[in-house]
Amino acid sequence: GDWDFWSDWKDRRLWVTVLPIMAITFPAAVQAVLWWRYRIAFGATLCVLGLLFGEWVNRYFNFWGWTYFPINFVLPSQLIPGAIVLDVVLLVSNSMQLTAVVGGLGFGLLFYPGNWPMMAPLHLPVEYNGMMMTLADLSGYHYVRTGMPEYIRMVEKGTLRTFGKDVAP
Repeated sequence: GDWDFWSDWKDRRLWVTVLPIMAITFPAAVQAVLWWRYRIAFGATLCVLGLLFGEWVNRYFNFWGWTYFPINFVLPSQLIPGAIVLDVVLLVSNSMQLTAVVGGLGFGLLFYPGNWPMMAPLHLPVEYNGMMMTLADLSGYHYVRTGMPEYIRMVEKGTLRTFGKDVAP
């Protein structure tokens, strides 16, 4: 959804919990099929690499090529570390049940640290026209999307976020 498209919408709580739960379905399915039929243990990584290639093609041609949004504003999520953990757990354990529990847990827990190197610079605080906001919020303030609801734009303009974790009233 939109959490994976825009760097200013990558919510600090819901993006890191909802997206890995939704994103593990296709790598797990491809991994299961390739393991049961061919005993190939790199199905999740192969699936994630294909997904990442498609995401970058989409980001480049649609977002940069047509609308000139900066690439660091629409970067996709990094799923490769979690997919490697899924494949390694399956290869080492030879058990689909252990892979589902331990590998799925590793996939979810590695999601945020795997994305942190490309998201950390966008969480730096800046002051702009007397308002304190992050670089991601500032880029969302300058590159306004026409489909974005006005109430979200007004909340983000006032930057009600604290630099802790919750929205401050």
